[in-house]
Amino acid sequence: MAITALTGTRVRERRLAMGLRQSDLARAVGISGSYLNLIEHNRRRVATDVLARLAEVLDTDARVLGEGAGGRVLDDLRAAAASGMATPEIDRLEDFAGRFPGWAGLVAAQHIRLGALDRAVTALNDRMTHDPHLSHSLHEVLSAVASVRATAAILAETDDLTPEWQGRFMANLHGDSERLADGAKALAAHLDGPAAADPVAASPQEEMEAWLAGRGWHVEGATGAELAGMSEAGRDLSLRWLGRLRAGEGLIAAFRDALRPGSTAGLVICDASGTLTFRKPAEGFDLPRFGAACPLWPLYAALAHGRPVEAQVAMPERRFRIRAFAESRWPEGLSGPEVREAAMLIEPSTDDGPALAVGTTCRICPRDPCIARREPSILRE
Repeated sequence: MAITALTGTRVRERRLAMGLRQSDLARAVGISGSYLNLIEHNRRRVATDVLARLAEVLDTDARVLGEGAGGRVLDDLRAAAASGMATPEIDRLEDFAGRFPGWAGLVAAQHIRLGALDRAVTALNDRMTHDPHLSHSLHEVLSAVASVRATAAILAETDDLTPEWQGRFMANLHGDSERLADGAKALAAHLDGPAAADPVAASPQEEMEAWLAGRGWHVEGATGAELAGMSEAGRDLSLRWLGRLRAGEGLIAAFRDALRPGSTAGLVICDASGTLTFRKPAEGFDLPRFGAACPLWPLYAALAHGRPVEAQVAMPERRFRIRAFAESRWPEGLSGPEVREAAMLIEPSTDDGPALAVGTTCRICPRDPCIARREPSILRE
């Protein structure tokens, strides 16, 4: 292990943070107080065995004391310094990271987070620029809002309008309000409906799903190096699911075929709250990007009853064969809390018999009436 010139400084900072006196630390490690004093002032090189005992007493890793901040943190700090937002002292970078590793890690993490936010804003800007439907919808909404405001201002501020002109302005207001409602519906349907061909990853789950979609939803040969462009949360979530998919345990094992190369089947998994935690789409079976899914999905029947469910369902344009079941686990033993998940396999169907009518989510579902509707659809005429 490489021991740097600032090892003693890191020992001293750790000792002071723990509230230990120099003499107490020296006695606990089995060295003289004068030797420890020389070490802490970087005047005496630390033997490997002494460093190991210091790390044990100071409740830290010997590598942290010996090498200081990891190379990745230093690289991130250099990148932050090169951003041009300020002119930090580059020659004292390792000193800063060694003395204040927590602050150094925070600065590096904030730099990474700022970079991720910049990329998200750029992607959103590109999407608004190159997505004609989104651009048109936004233009319609803003244009209608401006027109409604202007007409309303005339009606509110002009006292001597004749009945004829009042009628004209009221007709204009009615027409503009309808145009505003139509534009808002189109915009909401575009944003709440199926993800676009190149959606902006707004959450760690979307980052993970975009990565899996790029690999065809199978993980053979996948490595952590492929996750380098993700946020830290996105990487952690992806690695956790990567382990589950490779192990093929529990719910995943039952639907392994949906995750094989070339499979057209969709797979949805939810936790006990009903939140969708995994979404592999199937063509024609729209999955909500935000908010709750359709409560009539067999997924939730399996979650509630804890037994397998098989059903034929009908989306507005296609039919599907659905198989769903739930699984319960007790990670902390039977006296601990139950962890329940449910999964649903979605396969195209040509069966023309009775089918359960379902949607994506109530907000953009045109089916009316519906016994399970939570809120009126914005697409309803």
